[in-house]
Amino acid sequence: MKFEDLLSEINGFGRFQKMVLCINFFGRFSLACHFLLGNFIAVIPSHHCSISSLDVDEIFENLTQEERLTVSIPVQDDGTPASCHMFSYPQFHLLSNFSSPSEVAVVQCQNGWEYDNSTFISTLATQWDLVCDKRALSRLTTTIFFIGVMFGAAAFGSLSAMFGRKPMLLVSHMLGMGFGLCSAFSSSFIMFAVLRFFTGFTITGSVIISTILNVEWVSIKHRKLVGVIDSLSWTFAFMSFPLVAYFIRDWRWLTVAISLPTVTNLAKIIVIDRGNRKYSYLDLVRTPKMRKLALLTGITWFAVATVAYGISFNISSFGLNRYLTQFVYGAIEIPAKLSIYYLLDKFGRRITQAGSLLFVGISLMINIFIPKDKSVARTVIAVLGKGCSATSFGTVILYSSELYPTVVRQNGMGYNSFVARLGVSVAPLILLSDDVWNHFSQVILSSLGLSAAFVAYLLPETRGRCLPETIEDVEGIRYGYVEKLSSLGN
Repeated sequence: MKFEDLLSEINGFGRFQKMVLCINFFGRFSLACHFLLGNFIAVIPSHHCSISSLDVDEIFENLTQEERLTVSIPVQDDGTPASCHMFSYPQFHLLSNFSSPSEVAVVQCQNGWEYDNSTFISTLATQWDLVCDKRALSRLTTTIFFIGVMFGAAAFGSLSAMFGRKPMLLVSHMLGMGFGLCSAFSSSFIMFAVLRFFTGFTITGSVIISTILNVEWVSIKHRKLVGVIDSLSWTFAFMSFPLVAYFIRDWRWLTVAISLPTVTNLAKIIVIDRGNRKYSYLDLVRTPKMRKLALLTGITWFAVATVAYGISFNISSFGLNRYLTQFVYGAIEIPAKLSIYYLLDKFGRRITQAGSLLFVGISLMINIFIPKDKSVARTVIAVLGKGCSATSFGTVILYSSELYPTVVRQNGMGYNSFVARLGVSVAPLILLSDDVWNHFSQVILSSLGLSAAFVAYLLPETRGRCLPETIEDVEGIRYGYVEKLSSLGN
Protein backbone atom coordinates (compact mmCIF):
# COMPACT_ATOMS: atom_id res chain seq x y z
CA MET A 1 0.00 0.00 0.00
CA LYS A 2 1.35 3.40 -0.97
CA PHE A 3 1.70 6.15 1.62
CA GLU A 4 -1.04 8.25 -0.08
CA ASP A 5 -3.44 5.31 0.16
CA LEU A 6 -2.74 5.04 3.88
CA LEU A 7 -3.33 8.78 4.30
CA SER A 8 -6.65 8.50 2.52
CA GLU A 9 -7.71 5.72 4.85
CA ILE A 10 -6.99 7.74 7.99
CA ASN A 11 -8.20 11.14 6.70
CA GLY A 12 -5.49 12.78 4.61
CA PHE A 13 -6.30 16.29 5.81
CA GLY A 14 -6.85 16.03 9.55
CA ARG A 15 -5.75 18.01 12.57
CA PHE A 16 -2.06 17.23 12.14
CA GLN A 17 -1.97 18.30 8.48
CA LYS A 18 -3.80 21.54 9.30
CA MET A 19 -1.35 22.28 12.11
CA VAL A 20 1.66 21.83 9.82
CA LEU A 21 -0.01 23.98 7.17
CA CYS A 22 -0.75 26.79 9.65
CA ILE A 23 2.79 26.73 11.05
CA ASN A 24 4.27 27.03 7.60
CA PHE A 25 1.71 29.63 6.46
CA PHE A 26 2.48 32.13 9.21
CA GLY A 27 6.16 31.22 9.32
CA ARG A 28 6.59 32.33 5.72
CA PHE A 29 5.47 35.90 6.37
CA SER A 30 8.99 36.93 7.39
CA LEU A 31 10.51 35.14 4.41
CA ALA A 32 8.40 36.87 1.78
CA CYS A 33 8.99 40.27 3.41
CA HIS A 34 12.76 39.72 3.24
CA PHE A 35 12.37 38.94 -0.46
CA LEU A 36 10.77 42.36 -1.06
CA LEU A 37 12.81 44.34 1.47
CA GLY A 38 15.04 45.86 -1.20
CA ASN A 39 12.05 47.61 -2.80
CA PHE A 40 11.95 49.94 0.20
CA ILE A 41 15.35 50.04 1.92
CA ALA A 42 17.35 50.27 -1.33
CA VAL A 43 15.43 53.28 -2.63
CA ILE A 44 17.54 56.28 -3.66
CA PRO A 45 15.57 59.44 -2.75
CA SER A 46 16.02 62.78 -4.48
CA HIS A 47 19.30 64.37 -3.47
CA HIS A 48 21.80 67.10 -4.27
CA CYS A 49 25.27 68.08 -3.12
CA SER A 50 25.64 69.53 0.34
CA ILE A 51 26.26 73.27 -0.07
CA SER A 52 27.77 73.81 3.38
CA SER A 53 31.28 74.13 1.91
CA LEU A 54 30.14 77.16 -0.14
CA ASP A 55 28.52 78.93 2.78
CA VAL A 56 31.76 80.53 4.00
CA ASP A 57 31.25 83.19 6.66
CA GLU A 58 27.49 82.53 6.43
CA ILE A 59 27.15 84.35 3.10
CA PHE A 60 23.87 82.51 2.46
CA GLU A 61 22.31 83.89 5.64
CA ASN A 62 19.83 86.18 3.89
CA LEU A 63 18.92 83.77 1.09
CA THR A 64 15.95 81.42 0.97
CA GLN A 65 16.59 77.70 0.52
CA GLU A 66 15.55 77.95 -3.13
CA GLU A 67 17.97 80.82 -3.74
CA ARG A 68 20.79 78.96 -2.01
CA LEU A 69 20.29 76.03 -4.36
CA THR A 70 20.13 78.35 -7.37
CA VAL A 71 23.58 79.85 -6.67
CA SER A 72 25.15 76.52 -5.60
CA ILE A 73 23.72 73.68 -7.72
CA PRO A 74 23.41 73.52 -11.52
CA VAL A 75 19.98 72.70 -12.94
CA GLN A 76 19.25 69.55 -14.98
CA ASP A 77 17.22 69.49 -18.18
CA ASP A 78 14.03 68.73 -16.25
CA GLY A 79 14.51 71.77 -14.03
CA THR A 80 15.54 69.90 -10.87
CA PRO A 81 18.87 70.39 -9.05
CA ALA A 82 21.73 68.19 -10.25
CA SER A 83 22.34 65.15 -8.06
CA CYS A 84 26.08 64.74 -8.37
CA HIS A 85 27.55 68.16 -9.23
CA MET A 86 27.80 71.64 -7.75
CA PHE A 87 29.34 74.99 -8.66
CA SER A 88 32.93 75.47 -7.58
CA TYR A 89 31.94 78.79 -5.97
CA PRO A 90 28.60 80.61 -5.41
CA GLN A 91 27.03 82.09 -8.56
CA PHE A 92 25.04 85.01 -7.19
CA HIS A 93 24.47 86.43 -10.65
CA LEU A 94 22.15 83.47 -11.37
CA LEU A 95 19.56 85.07 -9.12
CA SER A 96 18.83 87.33 -12.09
CA ASN A 97 16.33 85.69 -14.43
CA PHE A 98 18.33 86.57 -17.56
CA SER A 99 21.63 85.09 -16.35
CA SER A 100 23.02 81.96 -17.96
CA PRO A 101 25.16 79.33 -16.15
CA SER A 102 26.76 77.97 -19.33
CA GLU A 103 30.23 79.31 -18.52
CA VAL A 104 30.24 78.39 -14.82
CA ALA A 105 32.78 75.85 -13.51
CA VAL A 106 31.10 72.69 -12.18
CA VAL A 107 32.70 70.12 -9.86
CA GLN A 108 31.63 66.89 -8.18
CA CYS A 109 30.09 67.02 -4.71
CA GLN A 110 32.72 68.14 -2.19
CA ASN A 111 31.04 67.61 1.17
CA GLY A 112 28.47 64.84 0.86
CA TRP A 113 24.80 65.09 -0.06
CA GLU A 114 21.49 66.37 1.24
CA TYR A 115 18.49 64.05 0.83
CA ASP A 116 14.75 64.46 0.49
CA ASN A 117 13.41 62.72 3.61
CA SER A 118 9.74 63.39 2.91
CA THR A 119 9.07 59.74 1.96
CA PHE A 120 11.82 57.77 3.69
CA ILE A 121 13.45 58.66 6.99
CA SER A 122 16.49 56.57 6.17
CA THR A 123 17.54 54.14 3.41
CA LEU A 124 20.76 52.36 2.53
CA ALA A 125 21.58 55.18 0.13
CA THR A 126 21.19 57.93 2.74
CA GLN A 127 23.00 55.87 5.38
CA TRP A 128 26.18 55.28 3.37
CA ASP A 129 25.84 57.82 0.51
CA LEU A 130 25.22 55.14 -2.13
CA VAL A 131 24.58 57.67 -4.89
CA CYS A 132 26.23 58.92 -8.08
CA ASP A 133 29.17 56.59 -8.86
CA LYS A 134 28.09 54.28 -6.00
CA ARG A 135 24.46 54.22 -7.09
CA ALA A 136 24.51 50.58 -8.24
CA LEU A 137 25.61 49.34 -4.80
CA SER A 138 22.19 50.02 -3.30
CA ARG A 139 20.46 47.72 -5.80
CA LEU A 140 23.33 45.25 -5.59
CA THR A 141 22.28 44.32 -2.04
CA THR A 142 19.19 42.64 -3.48
CA THR A 143 21.34 40.55 -5.81
CA ILE A 144 23.70 39.65 -2.94
CA PHE A 145 20.73 38.53 -0.81
CA PHE A 146 19.39 36.27 -3.54
CA ILE A 147 22.81 34.80 -4.26
CA GLY A 148 22.75 33.76 -0.61
CA VAL A 149 19.27 32.33 -1.12
CA MET A 150 20.52 30.47 -4.17
CA PHE A 151 23.40 28.74 -2.39
CA GLY A 152 21.29 28.20 0.73
CA ALA A 153 18.70 26.34 -1.31
CA ALA A 154 21.32 23.89 -2.53
CA ALA A 155 22.85 23.51 0.93
CA PHE A 156 19.61 22.99 2.84
CA GLY A 157 18.28 20.62 0.19
CA SER A 158 21.27 18.38 0.86
CA LEU A 159 21.47 18.95 4.63
CA SER A 160 17.78 18.18 5.20
CA ALA A 161 18.24 14.93 3.28
CA MET A 162 21.19 14.04 5.53
CA PHE A 163 20.04 15.21 8.97
CA GLY A 164 16.27 15.34 8.64
CA ARG A 165 13.77 18.04 7.77
CA LYS A 166 12.69 19.06 11.26
CA PRO A 167 16.20 19.90 12.58
CA MET A 168 17.08 21.83 9.44
CA LEU A 169 13.75 23.68 9.53
CA LEU A 170 14.53 24.83 13.06
CA VAL A 171 18.09 25.80 12.11
CA SER A 172 16.82 27.77 9.12
CA HIS A 173 14.31 29.78 11.18
CA MET A 174 16.71 30.51 14.03
CA LEU A 175 19.75 31.50 11.94
CA GLY A 176 17.62 33.45 9.46
CA MET A 177 16.18 35.49 12.32
CA GLY A 178 19.63 35.98 13.89
CA PHE A 179 21.39 37.17 10.73
CA GLY A 180 18.42 39.36 9.83
CA LEU A 181 18.48 41.15 13.19
CA CYS A 182 22.26 41.55 13.07
CA SER A 183 22.11 43.10 9.59
CA ALA A 184 19.84 45.85 10.93
CA PHE A 185 22.66 47.08 13.16
CA SER A 186 25.42 47.00 10.56
CA SER A 187 28.07 49.69 10.94
CA SER A 188 29.20 49.62 7.31
CA PHE A 189 27.83 48.76 3.89
CA ILE A 190 30.20 45.78 3.54
CA MET A 191 29.02 44.39 6.88
CA PHE A 192 25.39 44.79 5.79
CA ALA A 193 26.01 43.09 2.44
CA VAL A 194 27.74 40.12 4.10
CA LEU A 195 24.94 39.69 6.66
CA ARG A 196 22.28 39.96 3.94
CA PHE A 197 24.04 37.13 2.11
CA PHE A 198 23.88 34.90 5.18
CA THR A 199 20.30 35.95 5.91
CA GLY A 200 19.34 34.75 2.44
CA PHE A 201 21.48 31.63 2.79
CA THR A 202 19.79 30.48 6.01
CA ILE A 203 16.25 31.73 5.52
CA THR A 204 15.64 29.82 2.31
CA GLY A 205 15.81 26.43 4.05
CA SER A 206 12.40 26.90 5.63
CA VAL A 207 10.85 27.58 2.22
CA ILE A 208 11.89 24.39 0.48
CA ILE A 209 11.52 22.17 3.56
CA SER A 210 8.03 23.37 4.52
CA THR A 211 6.83 22.96 0.94
CA ILE A 212 7.81 19.31 0.96
CA LEU A 213 6.21 18.71 4.37
CA ASN A 214 2.94 20.20 3.20
CA VAL A 215 2.73 18.04 0.08
CA GLU A 216 3.95 14.73 1.53
CA TRP A 217 1.56 14.65 4.47
CA VAL A 218 -1.76 15.08 2.66
CA SER A 219 -3.81 12.78 0.48
CA ILE A 220 -3.91 13.13 -3.30
CA LYS A 221 -7.24 14.98 -3.42
CA HIS A 222 -6.06 17.59 -0.92
CA ARG A 223 -2.74 18.36 -2.61
CA LYS A 224 -4.01 21.19 -4.77
CA LEU A 225 -5.81 22.77 -1.81
CA VAL A 226 -2.63 22.69 0.26
CA GLY A 227 -0.66 24.04 -2.70
CA VAL A 228 -3.01 27.00 -3.07
CA ILE A 229 -3.06 27.80 0.67
CA ASP A 230 0.71 27.49 0.85
CA SER A 231 1.08 29.86 -2.07
CA LEU A 232 -1.36 32.35 -0.52
CA SER A 233 1.03 32.79 2.40
CA TRP A 234 3.27 34.76 0.05
CA THR A 235 0.30 36.80 -1.13
CA PHE A 236 -0.61 37.64 2.46
CA ALA A 237 2.93 38.90 3.02
CA PHE A 238 3.07 40.81 -0.28
CA MET A 239 -0.11 42.69 0.66
CA SER A 240 0.84 43.29 4.29
CA PHE A 241 4.45 44.33 3.78
CA PRO A 242 3.68 47.68 2.06
CA LEU A 243 1.54 48.60 5.07
CA VAL A 244 4.39 47.72 7.44
CA ALA A 245 6.85 49.67 5.29
CA TYR A 246 4.47 52.65 5.14
CA PHE A 247 4.52 53.04 8.91
CA ILE A 248 8.19 52.07 9.43
CA ARG A 249 10.24 54.26 7.09
CA ASP A 250 13.65 53.75 8.65
CA TRP A 251 15.58 50.90 7.01
CA ARG A 252 17.02 49.58 10.27
CA TRP A 253 13.71 49.25 12.11
CA LEU A 254 11.96 47.87 9.03
CA THR A 255 14.60 45.13 8.84
CA VAL A 256 14.11 44.39 12.54
CA ALA A 257 10.32 44.25 12.16
CA ILE A 258 10.38 41.58 9.45
CA SER A 259 13.17 39.55 11.05
CA LEU A 260 11.31 38.88 14.29
CA PRO A 261 9.93 35.33 14.37
CA THR A 262 6.21 34.84 13.77
CA VAL A 263 6.15 31.15 14.70
CA THR A 264 8.54 29.20 16.98
CA ASN A 265 6.47 26.13 17.82
CA LEU A 266 8.02 23.80 15.24
CA ALA A 267 8.87 20.89 17.54
CA LYS A 268 5.77 18.86 16.66
CA ILE A 269 6.63 18.51 12.97
CA ILE A 270 7.27 14.88 12.06
CA VAL A 271 9.29 13.73 9.08
CA ILE A 272 9.29 10.63 6.92
CA ASP A 273 11.99 8.02 7.42
CA ARG A 274 13.34 7.19 3.98
CA GLY A 275 15.54 4.27 4.99
CA ASN A 276 19.30 3.88 5.29
CA ARG A 277 20.48 4.87 1.83
CA LYS A 278 21.62 8.49 1.46
CA TYR A 279 20.75 10.28 -1.77
CA SER A 280 22.57 13.27 -3.23
CA TYR A 281 22.19 15.79 -6.02
CA LEU A 282 24.06 13.39 -8.32
CA ASP A 283 21.00 11.12 -8.21
CA LEU A 284 19.12 13.80 -10.13
CA VAL A 285 21.30 13.18 -13.20
CA ARG A 286 22.34 9.52 -12.96
CA THR A 287 19.47 8.17 -15.05
CA PRO A 288 18.03 9.49 -18.35
CA LYS A 289 14.50 10.43 -17.31
CA MET A 290 15.68 12.04 -14.10
CA ARG A 291 18.18 14.09 -16.14
CA LYS A 292 15.43 15.22 -18.48
CA LEU A 293 13.16 16.05 -15.55
CA ALA A 294 15.90 18.08 -13.84
CA LEU A 295 16.63 19.99 -17.05
CA LEU A 296 13.00 20.85 -17.80
CA THR A 297 12.06 21.83 -14.25
CA GLY A 298 15.28 23.82 -13.86
CA ILE A 299 14.57 25.92 -16.96
CA THR A 300 10.95 26.42 -15.89
CA TRP A 301 11.86 27.50 -12.35
CA PHE A 302 14.54 29.90 -13.62
CA ALA A 303 12.09 31.62 -15.95
CA VAL A 304 9.21 31.67 -13.45
CA ALA A 305 11.35 33.26 -10.74
CA THR A 306 13.17 35.72 -13.00
CA VAL A 307 9.95 37.01 -14.57
CA ALA A 308 8.03 37.11 -11.26
CA TYR A 309 10.65 39.11 -9.42
CA GLY A 310 11.51 41.17 -12.49
CA ILE A 311 7.91 42.42 -12.30
CA SER A 312 7.91 42.74 -8.50
CA PHE A 313 11.16 44.73 -8.36
CA ASN A 314 9.97 47.13 -11.05
CA ILE A 315 7.36 48.96 -8.95
CA SER A 316 8.86 52.42 -9.45
CA SER A 317 8.80 52.56 -13.25
CA PHE A 318 5.10 53.34 -13.70
CA GLY A 319 5.01 56.78 -12.12
CA LEU A 320 2.51 55.78 -9.42
CA ASN A 321 2.77 55.54 -5.63
CA ARG A 322 5.33 52.90 -4.60
CA TYR A 323 3.31 51.62 -1.63
CA LEU A 324 0.06 51.43 -3.60
CA THR A 325 1.68 49.62 -6.51
CA GLN A 326 3.23 47.03 -4.18
CA PHE A 327 -0.11 46.53 -2.43
CA VAL A 328 -1.97 46.05 -5.74
CA TYR A 329 0.72 43.61 -6.88
CA GLY A 330 -0.03 41.59 -3.75
CA ALA A 331 -3.82 41.92 -4.00
CA ILE A 332 -3.95 40.61 -7.59
CA GLU A 333 -2.36 37.39 -6.36
CA ILE A 334 -5.47 36.47 -4.36
CA PRO A 335 -7.77 35.79 -7.37
CA ALA A 336 -4.77 34.53 -9.37
CA LYS A 337 -3.88 31.89 -6.80
CA LEU A 338 -7.45 30.96 -5.97
CA SER A 339 -7.94 30.27 -9.67
CA ILE A 340 -5.22 27.61 -9.42
CA TYR A 341 -7.63 25.37 -7.51
CA TYR A 342 -10.03 25.36 -10.48
CA LEU A 343 -7.39 25.35 -13.24
CA LEU A 344 -5.48 22.35 -11.88
CA ASP A 345 -8.65 20.26 -11.96
CA LYS A 346 -9.96 21.58 -15.26
CA PHE A 347 -6.77 21.64 -17.32
CA GLY A 348 -4.16 19.81 -15.25
CA ARG A 349 -0.72 20.91 -14.03
CA ARG A 350 1.06 21.03 -17.37
CA ILE A 351 -1.46 23.21 -19.25
CA THR A 352 -1.85 25.55 -16.26
CA GLN A 353 1.91 25.97 -15.97
CA ALA A 354 2.53 26.52 -19.67
CA GLY A 355 -0.54 28.71 -20.15
CA SER A 356 0.23 31.06 -17.26
CA LEU A 357 3.79 31.55 -18.52
CA LEU A 358 2.46 32.23 -22.00
CA PHE A 359 0.11 34.97 -20.76
CA VAL A 360 2.89 36.53 -18.67
CA GLY A 361 5.08 36.76 -21.75
CA ILE A 362 2.28 38.28 -23.81
CA SER A 363 1.43 40.92 -21.17
CA LEU A 364 5.08 41.98 -20.91
CA MET A 365 5.27 42.21 -24.70
CA ILE A 366 2.15 44.42 -24.82
CA ASN A 367 3.68 46.86 -22.34
CA ILE A 368 6.62 47.40 -24.66
CA PHE A 369 4.30 49.14 -27.13
CA ILE A 370 2.43 51.29 -24.59
CA PRO A 371 3.95 54.81 -24.26
CA LYS A 372 5.67 55.65 -20.98
CA ASP A 373 3.26 58.54 -20.32
CA LYS A 374 0.32 56.11 -20.20
CA SER A 375 1.22 55.10 -16.65
CA VAL A 376 -2.25 53.82 -15.70
CA ALA A 377 -2.55 51.59 -18.77
CA ARG A 378 0.97 50.26 -18.28
CA THR A 379 0.26 49.53 -14.62
CA VAL A 380 -2.98 47.67 -15.44
CA ILE A 381 -1.20 45.43 -17.95
CA ALA A 382 1.67 44.89 -15.52
CA VAL A 383 -0.77 43.93 -12.75
CA LEU A 384 -2.46 41.40 -15.06
CA GLY A 385 0.97 40.02 -15.90
CA LYS A 386 1.76 39.86 -12.18
CA GLY A 387 -1.44 37.85 -11.64
CA CYS A 388 -0.47 35.33 -14.32
CA SER A 389 3.02 35.21 -12.85
CA ALA A 390 1.55 34.42 -9.42
CA THR A 391 -0.47 31.57 -10.95
CA SER A 392 2.69 30.28 -12.59
CA PHE A 393 4.68 30.42 -9.35
CA GLY A 394 1.95 28.79 -7.29
CA THR A 395 1.64 25.98 -9.82
CA VAL A 396 5.34 25.22 -10.30
CA ILE A 397 5.91 24.61 -6.58
CA LEU A 398 3.16 21.99 -6.30
CA TYR A 399 3.88 20.58 -9.77
CA SER A 400 7.61 20.02 -9.11
CA SER A 401 7.06 18.43 -5.72
CA GLU A 402 4.76 15.90 -7.41
CA LEU A 403 7.23 15.15 -10.20
CA TYR A 404 10.23 14.21 -8.03
CA PRO A 405 10.29 10.88 -6.16
CA THR A 406 10.26 10.89 -2.36
CA VAL A 407 13.87 9.70 -2.02
CA VAL A 408 15.24 12.76 -3.84
CA ARG A 409 12.33 15.18 -3.51
CA GLN A 410 14.20 17.40 -1.06
CA ASN A 411 17.26 17.41 -3.32
CA GLY A 412 15.09 18.10 -6.35
CA MET A 413 13.34 21.03 -4.73
CA GLY A 414 16.68 22.30 -3.42
CA TYR A 415 18.07 22.21 -6.95
CA ASN A 416 15.01 23.94 -8.38
CA SER A 417 15.11 26.59 -5.67
CA PHE A 418 18.82 27.13 -6.38
CA VAL A 419 18.10 27.73 -10.06
CA ALA A 420 15.13 29.94 -9.21
CA ARG A 421 17.19 32.13 -6.88
CA LEU A 422 19.82 32.42 -9.60
CA GLY A 423 17.03 33.90 -11.70
CA VAL A 424 15.96 36.22 -8.90
CA SER A 425 19.57 37.37 -8.47
CA VAL A 426 19.71 38.22 -12.16
CA ALA A 427 16.36 40.07 -12.16
CA PRO A 428 17.70 43.38 -10.68
CA LEU A 429 20.54 43.31 -13.21
CA ILE A 430 18.06 42.78 -16.04
CA LEU A 431 16.18 45.89 -14.90
CA LEU A 432 19.42 47.86 -15.08
CA SER A 433 19.55 47.08 -18.82
CA ASP A 434 16.88 49.76 -19.28
CA ASP A 435 19.75 52.25 -19.06
CA VAL A 436 20.82 50.95 -22.48
CA TRP A 437 17.32 50.93 -23.98
CA ASN A 438 14.06 51.75 -22.19
CA HIS A 439 12.36 48.47 -23.10
CA PHE A 440 15.36 46.14 -22.92
CA SER A 441 14.32 44.50 -19.63
CA GLN A 442 10.76 43.92 -20.84
CA VAL A 443 12.02 42.23 -24.00
CA ILE A 444 14.25 39.92 -21.96
CA LEU A 445 11.52 39.03 -19.43
CA SER A 446 8.91 38.54 -22.15
CA SER A 447 11.23 36.22 -24.09
CA LEU A 448 11.91 34.19 -20.96
CA GLY A 449 8.19 33.76 -20.25
CA LEU A 450 7.34 32.68 -23.80
CA SER A 451 10.28 30.26 -24.03
CA ALA A 452 9.53 28.68 -20.66
CA ALA A 453 5.90 28.12 -21.68
CA PHE A 454 7.13 25.75 -24.38
CA VAL A 455 9.53 24.00 -21.99
CA ALA A 456 6.84 23.52 -19.33
CA TYR A 457 4.58 21.89 -21.90
CA LEU A 458 7.16 19.10 -22.28
CA LEU A 459 6.76 18.04 -18.64
CA PRO A 460 4.56 15.02 -17.78
CA GLU A 461 1.12 15.49 -16.23
CA THR A 462 0.74 14.53 -12.54
CA ARG A 463 -2.96 15.13 -11.94
CA GLY A 464 -4.52 12.26 -10.02
CA ARG A 465 -1.21 10.41 -9.56
CA CYS A 466 0.34 9.04 -6.40
CA LEU A 467 3.67 10.64 -5.56
CA PRO A 468 6.56 8.61 -7.01
CA GLU A 469 8.60 7.12 -4.16
CA THR A 470 11.78 5.92 -5.86
CA ILE A 471 13.87 6.82 -8.88
CA GLU A 472 12.80 3.51 -10.38
CA ASP A 473 9.19 4.74 -10.28
CA VAL A 474 10.17 7.62 -12.52
CA GLU A 475 12.42 5.62 -14.85
CA GLY A 476 9.96 2.74 -15.15
CA ILE A 477 7.04 4.83 -16.42
CA ARG A 478 7.02 6.38 -19.88
CA TYR A 479 5.92 10.02 -20.03
CA GLY A 480 3.09 9.09 -22.37
CA TYR A 481 2.05 6.30 -20.03
CA VAL A 482 2.02 8.72 -17.11
CA GLU A 483 -0.51 10.88 -18.96
CA LYS A 484 -2.59 7.82 -19.70
CA LEU A 485 -2.64 6.87 -16.01
CA SER A 486 -3.62 10.41 -15.19
CA SER A 487 -6.57 10.37 -17.57
CA LEU A 488 -7.71 7.02 -16.22
CA GLY A 489 -7.46 8.33 -12.67
CA ASN A 490 -9.83 11.17 -13.55
